[in-house]
Amino acid sequence: MGDKKFAIIATKGTLDWAYPPFILGSTAAALGYQVGIFFTFYGLNLLKKKLDLKVTSLGNPAMPMPMPVPVMAQILPGMQAMMTSMMKAKMKAKGVASIEELRELCIEAQVRMIACQMTVDLFEYSTSEFIDGIEYGGAATFLEFAGDADITMYM
Repeated sequence: MGDKKFAIIATKGTLDWAYPPFILGSTAAALGYQVGIFFTFYGLNLLKKKLDLKVTSLGNPAMPMPMPVPVMAQILPGMQAMMTSMMKAKMKAKGVASIEELRELCIEAQVRMIACQMTVDLFEYSTSEFIDGIEYGGAATFLEFAGDADITMYM
């Protein structure tokens, strides 16, 4: 691995927020960076074996939709599932890799993926729920890596 370090903090667990840490992490690793991603709070969902990520446009007015959907309509039952389905179909049609594929690229590229132990304990997760090849640690574990990172991003 190279001398440059890239540290990412992943805090979101939705489909749309799953892409940035894995795309940036795998790309940086391919460019020779040492990459560490710290998954905390809802970001832990990205490390689960069984991914059931959803997207919502609530709170995200910039989300491009094929047709404008009024905010009030977005709270109706089934809208989140419909929007998630539409987003997945669009990504597939455009040849965008799945989260599982991007995550596997990160593993193959030796991206260090750290699950926040405090959050695992807080939400009473079992380590058996998470993929193999990750490590568990707290803020101090991540800060050892991030303390001298060339680039640090919070997502």
